[in-house]
Amino acid sequence: MVKIIKIGTAGLQLLYNGMKLLPTQKKIVMLSRQSNEPSDEFRMVEHELLKQNKSVKVVLLCKTLDGGVDSSLFGKIRYGFHMLTQMYHLATAQVAVLDTYCIPVSLLKHKNSLTVIQMWHSMGTMKKFGYTALDTAEGSRREIAEVMKMHQNYDYVFASADAYKDHLAKGFRCEIEKIVTMPLPRLDLLNSRSYQEKTKEKIYAKYPKLKEKPVILYIPTFRKDETAFGPALEKLIHAVDTDRYNLVVKLHPLSKMKLQNETMSADGFSSFEMLSVADYVVSDYSCIIYEAAVLGIPLYFYDFDMDFYKNGRGLAIDYENELPGVISEDAAEIVRAIEEDSYDKKALKQFADKYVTPTEHATKDIADFIFRFIK
Repeated sequence: MVKIIKIGTAGLQLLYNGMKLLPTQKKIVMLSRQSNEPSDEFRMVEHELLKQNKSVKVVLLCKTLDGGVDSSLFGKIRYGFHMLTQMYHLATAQVAVLDTYCIPVSLLKHKNSLTVIQMWHSMGTMKKFGYTALDTAEGSRREIAEVMKMHQNYDYVFASADAYKDHLAKGFRCEIEKIVTMPLPRLDLLNSRSYQEKTKEKIYAKYPKLKEKPVILYIPTFRKDETAFGPALEKLIHAVDTDRYNLVVKLHPLSKMKLQNETMSADGFSSFEMLSVADYVVSDYSCIIYEAAVLGIPLYFYDFDMDFYKNGRGLAIDYENELPGVISEDAAEIVRAIEEDSYDKKALKQFADKYVTPTEHATKDIADFIFRFIK
């Protein structure tokens, strides 16, 4: 596999060298393989860029590669053609912005005139990732990461606060000087009362029962092995008194678990959107906790498989000492803490301010930063 990748890289670089002879344009290319559609945050940045300067060209290239290195042959071929499009725009742009690992960005040698900005898709870090998670059950294989030059060629990496610059530098294996404190555009949505109210109205229109009782929102992280997750989920469901609370469970999009109750799954709305109606958030190792903390929603941590994460992939945060709210592997204890309703909101605010730098204009700050490299 390593030899094949090296041969393929040499071929791509030769082709890319030809593309680099094309003139550089006043262009920003934004790349993602998080989904096949641009994220709200990419759209927000695009809107702000064009608002400030209509003469600049903004290109959004979003396409998933399901399975990564282990994807099907057809999937690899289809994504290969998409990579050619990425390469053309990288060869002719002045700035590239990405929210995940991008093969051509890390693998190839670019023009000196190209500035690469990693606007990572998560507001913060919880689990180890990238180079800190190599050769773990949920991480990449070291030999593949090295030959694919994973997370190389970044000029800048955005972090929502100084508190985890070190986490990002280690995960991306880059100099800490490249990490810039720059909260993600979603912070503007969290701070927007009109966005929160409109989202709440949309959710209530589809699920009016959610207005009747307080909402406990359970947002678990993704697990490749869901053997222990199924029984743990059942325990939480049975622990919640449905006469007093609505329980909404937002599974990770890649989860294979099924929920029979449509209201419980709140189909059609993302975890981020569901924060608008949440009275309590239960999670484990998901970075959604940072968004919830900004909104001041009480947090509870259901860590039924903590041993796996401590001894396997590993955590990037001092879990027991840093997180606000009750931490327990017992679903009944989590629910009892919610019922007591004696949450330390001051500790929650301190946690939010430490990991998400407060600002009322995150999107504008990002656009202003990008324009520093447009000539």
